[in-house]
Parts: sequence; structure tokens; C-alpha cells
Amino acid sequence: MAHFLDPKNDLTFKRVFGEHKHLCISLINSMLPLDEPVVSIEYQTGELIPELDVLRNSIVDVRCRDAVGRQFIVEMQLYWYDGFKKRVLFNASKAYVMQLDAAEKFKSLQPVYSLNFVNETFEKSPEMEHEYFHHYKIVNLRDTEKQIEGLEFIFLELPKFRPLNRAEKKLHELWLRFLTEVDENTKEIPREFLENEHISEAIGYVERGAYTKEQLIAYDKLKIDWLTARSMLDDAEALGLEKGEALGLEKGEAIGLEKGEAIGLEKGEALGLEKGEAIGLEKGEAIGEQRKANNVAQKAIAMGMSIDDASTLSGLTVEQVKNLKLV
Repeated sequence: MAHFLDPKNDLTFKRVFGEHKHLCISLINSMLPLDEPVVSIEYQTGELIPELDVLRNSIVDVRCRDAVGRQFIVEMQLYWYDGFKKRVLFNASKAYVMQLDAAEKFKSLQPVYSLNFVNETFEKSPEMEHEYFHHYKIVNLRDTEKQIEGLEFIFLELPKFRPLNRAEKKLHELWLRFLTEVDENTKEIPREFLENEHISEAIGYVERGAYTKEQLIAYDKLKIDWLTARSMLDDAEALGLEKGEALGLEKGEAIGLEKGEAIGLEKGEALGLEKGEAIGLEKGEAIGEQRKANNVAQKAIAMGMSIDDASTLSGLTVEQVKNLKLV
């Protein structure tokens, strides 16, 4: 049985950084190039934007404000999708604008920093192959030293991170190693982790023995939900593309035969795309829901849960779970 849990999971990430202010401060100061380090924070609650059900368990966030009013949104994004940057921009902008309720003048507005750990690679160009740290500001294109202050965004691609043992970045690298090296497969904690007060404390909060049976079931369910949500999106995308291409070709040929090659091509492509996307999405969602339930049950059985527990967790009947187990 695993001795440690993955700190990227919703339950553990919020246990470490959402319940222990000094650890959240340590993480923020080690990741952000701040002119003045964060000294103290107060946690903020409430979602800035509701999440789609299929994405809800892929996003983990901790929001806080420091003593001078700066806001920090710290997120763990378990997998990348095309709209994530826009979602980050929306969240940070909304947090910035919401200050107007309390600020008397625009000059009183404090900056918002969005710190995003991404568990997948999204910058795939050759020149960005080894660049894991991406810092965005609102700057003058001719003179990037000139900046409109207020919003800053940091994205860290965790799969690209490689420790370089830089003395000036020691805590930065230790926190990233904590997030990337510790999981259910960890047998032994590196000595340098235990030598750092903050990292050593964080290790204690991801030990399996620090959680109740109910919390461990919740942890496993969050992990399974994340894996199945990823699978659902992939399946729906693939099915929608396949159906869209097939239907687009069929309809395009039929209309083209009736009204002429030029009109047929135009209408065939439009109708095929529209109907293909609709059918693909509908079937993809249905298949995705069934696969999600099957995956939840199979992974629950693989984790040693009883058939009854797997049935309760997945929503399948006991008989359906038994049939899955026999496959």
C-alpha cells in the first residue's frame, strides 16, 4: 500500500496550501518574481467562475490576499484544454474588478497574480522545448519595460521541469520537486526534502496515514473522476471529429448532386460540420458517461474496494460491476 498521496490531487493540494498559510506564502514567494515578498495572507472563498462538471475535478485552486491587498490565485490544472488561458484571464480580471466595491479610487486597486501549475505540456514548439516557466504581463511591445500594472500570469509546465540545483532558486526547485516527485509510488523521501522545514512539513500532510478512511475514498474518487473526465473529453473529441467528417462527406455529396458542384460543396461542408458536431457531441457524451462509470468501477476494484463499494462509487448495479470484473 502506498505511503504517500499525490499533492496535485484536490484533497491534498488544499490540505497543504489551503489550510496552512505559511506554506502557501512560501510557495508564492518561491514562484513569483515579486518586488516585495508576501508576509501574511488571508484566504478568500467562493468561485470566480462556475466550472463545467467535466472540468470541475481537473482544476484545484487556492485564493488569498496579502497584507497590502495584493491578490493571489494559485491553481493546479491537471490537464490542458484550449480555453484554459482565457479562463485564467477571466478569473484574474474578475478578481481585479471586484476590488471596486471596496476601493474608493482606481489608484487604490491592487494587483492580481495568477499562478498556474499545469500537469501537461502545452507549449510544444521546438524553441520552447525546455522552457517550463512562462510569465505574462501587459507590456508595451516596443519597450517591454513599460508595463500596465494590475494583472500578471505565470504558467508552469510541470512535465518540463528539471532541477538544476541552483542555490538562488533552491526553494523554487524544492517545491516543484515536491509537486512532481511525490505520489503513490514514492517509497523514500529525498534527504533534501526533509532538511527544509517547509517541505518536510508538507510531506507530513501528504502521508496516507494523515487521512481518514472516508477522506481516502474521496481522494480516490477525485483521482478516478479526473482520469475519466480526461478520457471523456478525448473520446468525445475523437468521436465528434469522426462523425463530423463522415456526415459532412455524405451530405455534401447528396446536396452537390442535386444543386450542383459549387452549391453542394458549400452547403455540404456547412451542414456536415453542424450535424457532425451535434451528433458527435451527443454520442460522445453518452459513451463518455458509460465509460466513466465503467472506469470508476474498474479502478475501484483495482484499488481493492469491494464490489458493493465499487457499485456505490460508480452508480452501476452490483451485477454490472461483477460483469466488468469478469471481463
